[in-house]
Amino acid sequence: MPAKKVIGILTWREGMRFAEPGYLRRLVAAGRKLGADVFLFSHQDVFARGRKIRGFVPKANGGWESGWHPWPQIVIDRYRRRVPAYMKLRHSGLFDFANSPFSKKWRVTQLLASDERVQQWIPATSVYSPERFKAMLKRYPILYVKPGNGTGGRGIAKVVARANGYEISGRDKRYGQRTASLRTAEQAGSWVKRWVRDESIQGGNFLVQQGLDLGLVPRRVTDVRLLIQKDGKGEWRVTGCGARVGKSGSATSNLHGGGKAVPFHVLVAKRFGEEQAGTILRECHQMAHQVARVLEERFGRMMEFGLDIGVDVDGKVWLIEVNPKPGREVFRQMGELALYEEAIRRPVQFALHLIEEKAKQNPSKDLSGERSVI
Repeated sequence: MPAKKVIGILTWREGMRFAEPGYLRRLVAAGRKLGADVFLFSHQDVFARGRKIRGFVPKANGGWESGWHPWPQIVIDRYRRRVPAYMKLRHSGLFDFANSPFSKKWRVTQLLASDERVQQWIPATSVYSPERFKAMLKRYPILYVKPGNGTGGRGIAKVVARANGYEISGRDKRYGQRTASLRTAEQAGSWVKRWVRDESIQGGNFLVQQGLDLGLVPRRVTDVRLLIQKDGKGEWRVTGCGARVGKSGSATSNLHGGGKAVPFHVLVAKRFGEEQAGTILRECHQMAHQVARVLEERFGRMMEFGLDIGVDVDGKVWLIEVNPKPGREVFRQMGELALYEEAIRRPVQFALHLIEEKAKQNPSKDLSGERSVI
């Protein structure tokens, strides 16, 4: 068995360019502080027949250094692009992963909406079609139209019914702001149909979702980003949460689109008072634990989820979206640097816990990730 516990981080790489390099640098550094050998690799870095793996670690002065590394005992999957080579590796049986493959947004929404433990928090959602959009527009004063495989707030359009027509606002694939004021439902339907055609990401479908009045701050969309993670004992723990306040007139609160992070308490207590804010926070925690339990039952072992939670103007809590490979920038932008560091440390702590559990179950076996080789 290697002298150090060995953790690989599977991610997208092209040359020396990596996805989310800042976060991954911090993840490697957190692993080193905890005494582990942590490195990045991508699907093209695995040489199964020779049982060799090329890994990458940060250089002190910037950039990345590559070299051969021991076969990882556990792999954390941070790959966010469902390309065929990645999918083949993910299902090859070569590695023991800390987190299982996830599904598309629509399937996850269907699962949660049909489970009595969590369905109370799920807004009405359907796969987009012109007919379905028209039917939901009659029923709900606010609708969101969003890609089923999108991320970062791109491709989301918000449709609001007004006394004299419909107001539409959206952020396109390049984060450009788009707005329209239309008189009739037919015009709104035509606009959205063009939007779906133009903003499709890798041929994925679009969803239509019941809109919520999240205007706790006038003319600004607000929501809550909650991070729930496994800790060093393998238990689900809410690491923290923060509120996000969108730019004026924006369809989303997303930080990529100019949103601002503020402490949960500052936003919610100001609107509802201390006592109700505490009740809302407890409900958010309860929902996070239930959602994590339901999804882990369905998909297998998971290690963290980012939940986008809506608190509407009446104080009702809604689940907007679940991300199995979440960011944690909301804590840094709030100035909660200790919480930010803990959010980075926990995936490594959980990975180390898994390695220790494997050692207990197989005390005489070399646990360097030995699997059948394809």
